[in-house]
Amino acid sequence: RTLGTLLASGVSIIEALEITAKTAGNLVIAKAINQSVLSIAEGDTITAPLKATGVFPPMVTQMISVGEKTGGLDEMLNKIADFYDEEVDEAVTALTSVIEPIIIVFMGVIIGGILIAMYLPMFDIIGKI
Repeated sequence: RTLGTLLASGVSIIEALEITAKTAGNLVIAKAINQSVLSIAEGDTITAPLKATGVFPPMVTQMISVGEKTGGLDEMLNKIADFYDEEVDEAVTALTSVIEPIIIVFMGVIIGGILIAMYLPMFDIIGKI
């Protein structure tokens, strides 16, 4: 998304890639982008060096290629970002739906243990009377 926003704002591709590499938050992706900057500075397309790194999925490089050819690279990058945002949201939703029942069962066991720990001594005392 950062790269798409920078390109839409009129920042040069080299500068936009350098900024994106610095803000990536992932050393593998930052390294791949920095390697691509060198190839792009020599006149190569954006797609070829990104594909050569092997870091980015084929769908991403294909969409970047289409964006490059049609002149809508910024729009295509934003579509890629939207796609992955949706994918992350779906993964979080799925994980939450799996974790919720586990937490409920765990809390039930803890609360049940506390109740048993409280009532057993009371039953022992009542039984001795």
